[in-house]
Amino acid sequence: MSADRSEPARTRVLTDRQRLAWLRLIRSENVGPVTFRALINHAGSAEAALEALPDLSRRGGKRTIRVFSQADAEDEVEALERLGGRLRALGEYGYPPLLRYVDGAPPLISVRGSDDRLAEEATIAMVGARNASLAGLKLAGEIASGLGEAGYTVVSGLARGIDAAAHRAALASGTIAVMAGGVDVIYPGENRDLHRSILDKGGAVVSEMALGWKPRSRDFPRRNRLISGVSLATVLIEAARASGSLHTARFAAEQNREVLAVPGSPLDPRSEGGNRLIRDGATLITSAQDILDSLGPRRPFPEPPSIEVEEPGRENKTLPLQVADTDRGKVLSALGGAPVEIDELIRHMQLKARVVHVILLELELAGRLERHPGQKVSLIDGR
Repeated sequence: MSADRSEPARTRVLTDRQRLAWLRLIRSENVGPVTFRALINHAGSAEAALEALPDLSRRGGKRTIRVFSQADAEDEVEALERLGGRLRALGEYGYPPLLRYVDGAPPLISVRGSDDRLAEEATIAMVGARNASLAGLKLAGEIASGLGEAGYTVVSGLARGIDAAAHRAALASGTIAVMAGGVDVIYPGENRDLHRSILDKGGAVVSEMALGWKPRSRDFPRRNRLISGVSLATVLIEAARASGSLHTARFAAEQNREVLAVPGSPLDPRSEGGNRLIRDGATLITSAQDILDSLGPRRPFPEPPSIEVEEPGRENKTLPLQVADTDRGKVLSALGGAPVEIDELIRHMQLKARVVHVILLELELAGRLERHPGQKVSLIDGR
């Protein structure tokens, strides 16, 4: 059985000016993927959103907000191009199509390597222990090689252990490395040659972080969410109870992707995470064929749900909206440290949905609001 390798339709293509504006917006202070969408859908374009940032954050209680400069954006694009890389926007060819289905998908990613590889829908993530056993490393290589022969692209995070073994075994068929730092920051350094081989052999390296960004501990969960997000399924081989690989599996489940795990000895702490996943419903597998049998015949995904951000050629029809201070006070009084669903907040406030969304946007830009899974929000520190 082989995977369907039909090329996705090319959709949005940003102009160079729009791409720079998108980059400036997503790199600005307190702007994450969800806020990015809210800003463009409120302002009509990234350029209009950039102009609105200072006023929006001021109304939320923050006097100044750092806006990423045009010069810094141009420098990042030029530096990326010198490395043979580029920025791909959500919806463009080369932006992983399955990632579009993820809540809060990054609007821009940095890419090095093959756009065709990143455009694949036949992708499977493989993750596991950094201090993997010899048996675990051997099995990871056998599974990755088998998946590649069947037409699937193996995705992983270029970490030590299982990640590196999976990448190496999939070099001939093409593999995707998702980075926690910039696409030019190889971590760990011992995988520098592997990083180069991935690019030389038709694979790709991708990150949502800025060029030159050195990964911090909190960046790895974000990376893991992308690993599962670009993949049809996530395969776990050896993972301790509190490992980052388990986070990847949890993200996959939240993203409605399949989770598969290799069982191990109950006496080996490295098998505890995988055994728990199997106990909780993950599919038990021991070979590439088990994975192929579990997935069954793959059909192209349907069109992803609309995220409303359709900037190319779009007229800037939105923005003007007067929000009364009394309405801001009502929303603030209803919020606290416990997450609440936005729809519930709107019903409770009996305010227009756009009014509530703009107030939440103001608070987030001011650094006072935190967003949670399930369309929930809370005030940071409860105030």
